Amino acid sequence: MLCSQKEKELLNRLREAVISFDEEAVVETAKECIEVGMDATRAIFEGLVPGIEEVGRLYEEEIYFIPEMLLCADALYRGLALLREHVVKKDVGVRGRVLIGVVEGDIHDIGKNIVKMMFEVSSFEVYDLGRDVPLETFIREYRRLKPDLVCLSAMMTTTMLKMKSVIARLKEENPQVRIMVGGAPVTEHVAARWGADGYAPNASRVLKAAIDLLVAVRNHLAGCTAG
Repeated sequence: MLCSQKEKELLNRLREAVISFDEEAVVETAKECIEVGMDATRAIFEGLVPGIEEVGRLYEEEIYFIPEMLLCADALYRGLALLREHVVKKDVGVRGRVLIGVVEGDIHDIGKNIVKMMFEVSSFEVYDLGRDVPLETFIREYRRLKPDLVCLSAMMTTTMLKMKSVIARLKEENPQVRIMVGGAPVTEHVAARWGADGYAPNASRVLKAAIDLLVAVRNHLAGCTAG
């Protein structure tokens, strides 16, 4: 059993290694987490993810720029590659099919990839459309897959505007479709104004918001059926 002090030390080292885009330190610390028996999910979401979230803040404040973001992402992905092999899938009490992608014009997919993994380790069935996804691709894949939830991501203010069109078209396709949005420029107010059903301010809160949304939908449907 790891002592809490050792856990905190390892988690902080992961976080700082991502922020300083030190791939070797990420790999070394991730291996140590595995060797000492730390829960891999915790290492990812309390070590690596807070690191990349801090990188996002530094980018917003123009302390970091695209080159630093990419280097930090490389460090993050090295850690994820090692740790995800040791992640044990968990039952969160609700399952579903999720369609996820970054809207057209945006190639920033770090947050989307983290969210995707959070759904996967929680036993959701995830279909990842990748980045720079045209509106018609979202519509086509929605028709084909009939997901329980569609997740849209954007990192830039300019590309965020594409979310509005995707949401509108999906709602035309099916007014009951459930859509979650997220990304650095997105706010709860914007999400609600554009017709999204869910919003999370960061990757670590997406899963809870998604589960709450799906549970509410299923409870509503059960109530309608009972009535």
